[in-house]
Amino acid sequence: MHPMQNDDLFDNDDPGGRPLADRMRPAGLDGYIGQEHLLGEGKPLRRAIESGRLHSMIFWGPPGTGKTTLARLLAGSSGYAFETMSAVLGGVKDIRAAVDKARHARAQSGRGTVLFIDEVHRFNKSQQDAFLPHVEDGTLLFVGATTENPSFELNNALLSRARVYVLKSLPAEALKTLLQRALSDQKQGLGERHLTISEEALDLLAQAADGDARRALNQLEIAADLAESGDIPDAVIKEVAAGQVRRFDKGGEAFYDQISALHKSVRGSSPDGALYWLCRMLDGGCDPLYVARRVVRMASEDIGNADPRGLEIALNAWQVQERLGSPEGELAIAQAVAYLACAPKSNAVYTAFNQAMASACDSGSLEVPVHLRNAPTRLMKELGYGKAYRYAHDEPGAFAAGETYLPDQLRDARFYRPVERGLEIKIADKLAQLRELDRQAIERNDTGE
Repeated sequence: MHPMQNDDLFDNDDPGGRPLADRMRPAGLDGYIGQEHLLGEGKPLRRAIESGRLHSMIFWGPPGTGKTTLARLLAGSSGYAFETMSAVLGGVKDIRAAVDKARHARAQSGRGTVLFIDEVHRFNKSQQDAFLPHVEDGTLLFVGATTENPSFELNNALLSRARVYVLKSLPAEALKTLLQRALSDQKQGLGERHLTISEEALDLLAQAADGDARRALNQLEIAADLAESGDIPDAVIKEVAAGQVRRFDKGGEAFYDQISALHKSVRGSSPDGALYWLCRMLDGGCDPLYVARRVVRMASEDIGNADPRGLEIALNAWQVQERLGSPEGELAIAQAVAYLACAPKSNAVYTAFNQAMASACDSGSLEVPVHLRNAPTRLMKELGYGKAYRYAHDEPGAFAAGETYLPDQLRDARFYRPVERGLEIKIADKLAQLRELDRQAIERNDTGE
C-alpha cells in the first residue's frame, strides 16, 4: 500500500489516540449526517458517488460540515486512492509529489486517485495552476474544500473544471443525533464508558456547536474527560459550552455577509433585524469600533439630510465606544443602530455625491467662472477675478437670485434631489422656492427689465 494512501480511513480498528471527531467519521454514505440536499436519494452528488462516475469538485461550506469526510467517502466508495494535503502547509513541490504517487498507483493497480486539498483558497494562482494539467489529463481527480466563496478565491480555470457543491451548517437536531451516536458507539465512540447525559445537556451541546459537527464532538469529549464518574453533570456541559462564539471569521465571507445584513436592515427600517445582526457580529468577536465606523457610513448613505441627527448620534456612539469601551460603548452603538433603522431614509446626498464625482471626473479641468474666483492681488483684479460677484448676504433673503455657481458647461446640472421624507421635505420646498427666484431673475434679465 502506498505510504500516503488513506484507505485505512475506513478501517477504524485501531482508534489509538485520535480525537473523537476523527474516530466518528462514517465509513459509508449511510452513516453520513446532514447535507440531504446533496446526498438524498436521487440527488446528483449521491448518484455520481454510487455510480462511480466521479468528477472534480469543490466543497464550499462552514467549518465542521463534513467536507473532508465527504471527500474520503467519495474516494473510498469508488475505489480510488486518496491523497490529501492542506493548502496552508503545502506547495507546488507537494503537488508534484502527489502527481507522482497518482501515476504510480495507476501504473501498479489501474486505480484513479482523488487529490483532496483542504483550505484550497489558500493556494495562490501559480499553485492552483500547478495541478490543472494533471486534472485535465485524468491523472488526478481534484476535490477541494473551502470556507470562502470560490467565485472570489479560486481561479476561473480551476472553477471551469470542477463543480461547486455548497455544504450547509448542520441543524441542532442532526448534531444531537451525532452526539447520541458517539455516546453509544462501543468501538469508535464513548460507548464502552457507559456515560449518561441529560437531554437538556445534549440540546445545549448541539446548540453551542453552532452547526459545526467537529466542535460538537470535541466538546462532548472534553465533557466526558471532565466527568468524574459515568454521569456527565449538566454543570460540566454548561462549563464546556460557555464562551462559545457564533461563526464570524473576521475578514472572511461571513464577516462581509453579516455587515451587509446589518446595513440592509438599517436601510430597510428594521430595528429588530439591525440589532440582531449587530449582536451576531459582536458575539462573534467583531471589533465594536469597526461596527461604529460602518454605522457612521450608514447615517450618511441611507438617512442623510432626512434626519441629520442620525449622523450626530452615530458619531456619539463611536466616541462612547472609544472613551468607555465595552459594554457601555456597545449599548451606545445599539442605540445608534436602532435610531437609524427607525429614522426617515434618504440616499439623496449619497446619490448626488456619486453623480457630482462622476461629473468632475468625466468633464475634465473646467475653469472656475471668473466671478467666483478669489482676487487677492491687483493683477487678479485687473483680470476681472471676482468681478460681478454678488455677496449673498447683501441680497434680499440672503439669496442672489439668478447667480450661477457651476462652470458654464455644467450650468444646468442638478445633482442633489431631496426625497419626500423627513427634513428633506422642507429642504426640497426651500430649493424649489430658490429655483423659482432664479427663474424669475433670469427671465427679467432676458427681457431687459
